[in-house]
Amino acid sequence: MLLAFRKEAGYRKILSCMGLLLVLAVIGGSKGGMYFYLPLFVYGAEEKEGQKQEERETQPAEVIYYIEASGEEGSEPELEEKEHLSASGEVSGQLTEADASMEELLLQENSAGFFVPPQKQVQYDFGNYADYETLLSSFYTIDAYALAGNDLFNINDLLNRDMSMEKDASAPQILIYHTHSREAFADSVPGERSDTIVGVGDELTRILTEDYGYNVLHHTAQYDTVRDEAYGNSLPEITRLLEENPSIQVVIDLHRDEMANDRRLVMDLQGRPTARFMFFNGLSYLRRQGEISYLENPYILDNLAFSFQAQVLANEYYPGLTRKIYLKAYRYNMHLCPKSMLIELGAQNNTVEEIMNACDPLAHVLAMVLKKR
Repeated sequence: MLLAFRKEAGYRKILSCMGLLLVLAVIGGSKGGMYFYLPLFVYGAEEKEGQKQEERETQPAEVIYYIEASGEEGSEPELEEKEHLSASGEVSGQLTEADASMEELLLQENSAGFFVPPQKQVQYDFGNYADYETLLSSFYTIDAYALAGNDLFNINDLLNRDMSMEKDASAPQILIYHTHSREAFADSVPGERSDTIVGVGDELTRILTEDYGYNVLHHTAQYDTVRDEAYGNSLPEITRLLEENPSIQVVIDLHRDEMANDRRLVMDLQGRPTARFMFFNGLSYLRRQGEISYLENPYILDNLAFSFQAQVLANEYYPGLTRKIYLKAYRYNMHLCPKSMLIELGAQNNTVEEIMNACDPLAHVLAMVLKKR
C-alpha cells in the first residue's frame, strides 16, 4: 500500500513538472521566444533567432528597400555596413515569412557552396529620375574627357527600349570575346589560361549555356600583344564572326579593371567572396572637340539601354555588387551590334575565386535583361 502511494505521488510530481514546463513554454512564447523542452536539453529559439538576424544583416538578399533619387553614390554603398540602405537611407520593406523561408534555403544551399538567384531586394521609383542631372549622378560615372548629352539619357527610353531576345539554342546568339585577353588576377598562375580573363569567359559561357539555355560562342583569340592596338586588331575579326554567325544578337567584351592596390572590388554575396563589376559605354563624344565623326555608332541608344537595364536589375537583386556605369569618350567597337556590352569584372588585385564567383550573378542579370518581359 505504501509502495503504491509512493508510486502515485511520484507520477503526480512528474505530471506537475510537465504542467509547469508547459506553462513556462506558453509564457516564453508570449514574450517573443518559443522554448522547446526535450528530455535531454532545452533549446532556446530566441538565441537562434538572434543568430539568424545577424546572418540576415550580413546577407544582401532578403529586405526590399525603396530607393529615392539622391546625388549620393546610389550603387556603391559602404561594404562595411551590415544593411544595404537606399540612397535616401530609408528602408521601406521588412522580412516576410516567405522571405524568411527563402533565406533558410539560401543558407542551406550556400553551406554547400551553391549559388541561388535571390528575390528582388530593391524597388525603384523611377519618377524621381526623370531629371537629367539626377539620372546621371545616380547611375553613371563620366570620364573627364567625355560629354554625356542630355539627348542620350531619357529614363523612359533607357528602361523601355526592348532588349529582350527570343531564345534559340540551335545557333549562337551570344558572343563573348576579350579585347584584352592577357588580363590576369592577383593569384593567377602564369601561363594558365583558366586563371585569366579568358578563363572567366569560359565560366560565364558555361553558366549561360548550362543554367540559362543560351547558345554562346566564346571567342578566345588574342589581340593585345600591343595593348594600344587591341581595339583596332579585334575589329575586323569580330566583324567577320558576326557576318558568319548572323544569329548572334548579343556581343560582350569581357575585361577586368585596373585599380589602386589599396582598393579591392569585393563583397560577400551569399557567403562567397565575390568581385564587384562595372558596365561600360563609349559615347563617341569628346567634351571639348564634340562628336567624333570617324567613330560613328548607330546603336548608341541601344547600347546605353542595354547597360542601364542590366545596372538596374543588378541593383535590384544584388545591391552593392555593381559600380556605377562608366561613360568614356570613344567607341570601343560597340557599334557592331545593338546589344553590345563591355564589362569590367573585378580588377587586377582580385583573386581568381572572387572573379569566378561573380559570374553567377552576372549571368543571372544578363538572363533577366534578355528574357521577354
